[in-house]
Amino acid sequence: MTSPSGASRTKYVLILASLLLSGLALIAWTQTWLTVELQPGAPTTSVAVDGTVAAPALAALALAGLALAAALAIAGVVFRILLGVLNVVLGACIVLSSVLALTAPVGASEAAVTEATGVAGSNSIADIVTSSSLTVWPVIALLAGVLLAIAGVAIVVSARSWPSSSRKYSAVRLEPADGDATPDAVDSWDDLTRGDDPTR
Repeated sequence: MTSPSGASRTKYVLILASLLLSGLALIAWTQTWLTVELQPGAPTTSVAVDGTVAAPALAALALAGLALAAALAIAGVVFRILLGVLNVVLGACIVLSSVLALTAPVGASEAAVTEATGVAGSNSIADIVTSSSLTVWPVIALLAGVLLAIAGVAIVVSARSWPSSSRKYSAVRLEPADGDATPDAVDSWDDLTRGDDPTR
């Protein structure tokens, strides 16, 4: 059985890991993912392709991961489990975006090549691209996605043992205290006729 201190440590480690991994994926998205070399007759000899072009969905996925990690800090048990499952899905989608760029670099660079050369169409771009070289950033994004999915599984498994959130995030129910009921106007008038002070 996990001790309260151990459960609290697990909670904050997993939240911090989700934040860091989502932030790492966002940083990777802003970097150069690959460089493609073009045929000598092309307007330019090489084109650098950023993650913004190679994996355009990565930014939204990473930002969703950051928001999810922040929500985990105040979520109840049921929502922790749901957020853990979402973490797994986000991690898997980040992995998919990275794998597509790693396995099909020419396809991932189409928009950048079109912008640099004016050549459009998958077949035409494949004809003028002679080679491609990947940087480390798509691999970093891939690892971040894998680890984010693993963190999501850990969240689902450990969510029930996490300590409760602060009371300020708990639902508040207001109930009238005994004896605090608003005095009835007729009762007050009756009190006056008997010579009693109804404001006591």
